[in-house]
Amino acid sequence: MKIVLINPRFETSYWGLEHALPLLDAKANLPVACLPLLAALTPAEHDVVLIDENVEPIDFDLCARADIVGLTGMSVQRKRMTEILTALKQRGACTVVGGPWVSVQEDYFGALADVVFVGEAEETWPRFLRDRDAGAAQHRYEQNGRTDMSSVPVPRFDLLKMDDYAVGSVQFSRGCPFTCEFCDIIVIFGRRPRIKTSRQIIAELEALLATGTDTAFIVDDNLIGNKKAIKEILHDVVAWQRRRDYPMTFFAEASLDLSDDAELMQLMVDANVRIVFVGIETPNEASLRETKKLQNLRKGHTLLDKIHAIQATGLEVWCGMILGFDNDDPTIFDVQPAFIRDARIVNAMVGMLHAIPKTPLHERLRREGRLDPDDFPDAGTNVVPLKIGRQELRDGYLHVMEALYETEAYFDRVDDLYLKARIRPEATRLRHLRRKPLKLLKLNLTWTLEAAAITWRLARRVPSRRLRNAYLRRMARVLRRRASPLILQIYAIKCAMHYHVDALIAEMKDGQRKTINSF
Repeated sequence: MKIVLINPRFETSYWGLEHALPLLDAKANLPVACLPLLAALTPAEHDVVLIDENVEPIDFDLCARADIVGLTGMSVQRKRMTEILTALKQRGACTVVGGPWVSVQEDYFGALADVVFVGEAEETWPRFLRDRDAGAAQHRYEQNGRTDMSSVPVPRFDLLKMDDYAVGSVQFSRGCPFTCEFCDIIVIFGRRPRIKTSRQIIAELEALLATGTDTAFIVDDNLIGNKKAIKEILHDVVAWQRRRDYPMTFFAEASLDLSDDAELMQLMVDANVRIVFVGIETPNEASLRETKKLQNLRKGHTLLDKIHAIQATGLEVWCGMILGFDNDDPTIFDVQPAFIRDARIVNAMVGMLHAIPKTPLHERLRREGRLDPDDFPDAGTNVVPLKIGRQELRDGYLHVMEALYETEAYFDRVDDLYLKARIRPEATRLRHLRRKPLKLLKLNLTWTLEAAAITWRLARRVPSRRLRNAYLRRMARVLRRRASPLILQIYAIKCAMHYHVDALIAEMKDGQRKTINSF
């Protein structure tokens, strides 16, 4: 069979980096993990084509000639998914849909989807292909149990245009042990973390390297859900990095209890994790208890203590923050920016609380009659807050974003982290390469050239003179105070990311686009 698998274009968003991508010489942030994995799960006798609309247009004529057209997508892609499915049905295509959104709202696309996959598909995708070949395909597929991660094949990265992405993506594990009320991860993947073997992970890293990719986001929603098991994996990744002279840099996601485990933090540093994204959500402890984010309250240390402990190892902390919990009142709109400033967190994804179907939050608010039934609410969220008006929440959200990404405030946080606290990213890698001076020279030259190229594009392509001057002034300042090639590269990337968010906020304020909620 001829099979086409599609990842739809994302709407402009915080993590999409749409305004920054030209400055980073990329077409998309990173590839979704499911397309190359589905291709690897497809028996060799079938011909598979992967299309990521974020880097190339959809060839609808090709889709019309295919036997099967598969579509995946998250909640933020559902509008574009509907448009694509409509176009495919007009051409008579056989459409199958899976992914996070249809897993929590399986009737959303109605007759536009001939086949629906709920949850994981390592077992159901090959079963569907056999059924289809025999003329006995069902409308709905769902696995009886969770995927055995030791059986997952190496994704077919070779079928993607990897040069078009800023970074690659790899997966070590699935599942999270915690019970955050708003989270759909435990609904889709469960609360028992399941981890690939070291052999699988290293094979995946080698496959990524073969495409020329040297930076990867570990897409696990909580890399440290099973601390004992992940330590064993990280030991093997560290050994692989040393054997290969540290060819790869990682970003990862982890729960804040990472700060309680010095051994685990050091292993992440030794594996060359540069950045860890943490779900902080709020400095309001009553709201953390409300949403059952109890892991952020353990062991008697403050949130700031935990964040600074992670930063002290050399890991940069990015975070997710949420506005609109039941225990939030309008003071939260000033409390959150002050907290992020004191935490020295440069990149904070802020969003309004949103209730995803099948989550405990969605069920509770449904019972309380506090869900907006509109598919795309003007307020930017389907949650009706308890202590804050909906328009007040939307205005407060924009206030927080403006406060965090005001140019001087943003770069003051960058300076606090890298010039005052002087954290040392990639310290183990650099220490290892001091014994390999030619390789260290090559790496430093790469970072320097990347920083120079981004700075040149900032100077040429950013239309605002005010922003251009600010970026060039900050780059000159770091060159004087900490002229490390790595730090220069980091600062250049920070400038590009700031430009993206600055443009995003301006578009929302001016009414050029509806409120973009990160959650």
